[in-house]
Amino acid sequence: MRLRDKVALITGAARGIGLVTAQRFAEEGARLMLGDIDSDAGQAAALRVSDSALKAGSPAPTPTVLFERLDVTDRASVEAFVATAQGHFGKIDILINNAGITADAQLLKMTEDQWQRVLDVNLKGVFLCTQAVAPVMIAQGKGKIVNASSVVALYGNFGQSNYVATKAGLIGMTKVWARELGRKGICVNAVAPGFIETEMVGTIPEKIINRLLEHTPLGRMGKPQEVAHAYVFLASDESDFINGTVLSVDGGLVI
Repeated sequence: MRLRDKVALITGAARGIGLVTAQRFAEEGARLMLGDIDSDAGQAAALRVSDSALKAGSPAPTPTVLFERLDVTDRASVEAFVATAQGHFGKIDILINNAGITADAQLLKMTEDQWQRVLDVNLKGVFLCTQAVAPVMIAQGKGKIVNASSVVALYGNFGQSNYVATKAGLIGMTKVWARELGRKGICVNAVAPGFIETEMVGTIPEKIINRLLEHTPLGRMGKPQEVAHAYVFLASDESDFINGTVLSVDGGLVI
C-alpha cells in the first residue's frame, strides 16, 4: 500500500497504459479520479479499477474510483475535472499526465490538422492539466506530477514529427516545472516508455517494430504493467528526492 490514502488524477485512463496504471495505483491504496475523452470506456475502466483494488485487499470497504469525461485540450473541461476531484477528496497528491494520441505521417505528407491535433492533446493538454493542479499542490506544500514522454523523444522516429515534437517538448517542460515547483515541495518527473504492447503501437508498421526490437537489448516490447510500476515509484514517497528526471522504461533501446 505505497499510495495508501493518496489522491491521484490520471488522464487518458480508459485504456492501455493509463488503465493499467490506474489498476496498479488502486492496488497500492490510492483514491482515484480518472479522466478520458471516451465516456463509455472510462466508466467501464472505473469499474475494472475498483475490482482490482478489491482483489488486492484495498483498505477501504469500497475503493474510491471516480470517472469524469475529460477533454485535456479544453480549459473549462480540465478545470471542472480538477474541481470535482478537489471537492470530493479535499486534496490532490498526484497527477499522471498520461493522455496522448498519434497521427503519423512523413514530413512531406503530414497535414496541418494532423500536426495540430497531436500538439493540442499531447502538449497543450499536459500544460492545461498541470496548470490547473499546481495551485492545489502548492497550497498543500507537496505533490507529485509525472508526465508521459517517450523513448522517441530521445532519438526520433520515422513518420512521427508531430508526436516526437510533443514528447521532446514534455521533457523540456518537465525540467522547467521541476525548477519552478520544486521549491514548493512538488516533484515533477517524466517517464519515457519504449515500445509497449498497446493499441497505439499497433499503428506502427511491423517492419519498423521488428527493426527496433533488433536494437533493444532485452529483445522484446514492454508490457503496460512495467510502465505502471515506474509511475507508482515516481508517485510514491520513495521518490521524494527525485525531481526533473526522465526515467526510461525501454529495455535499453536508447543505449
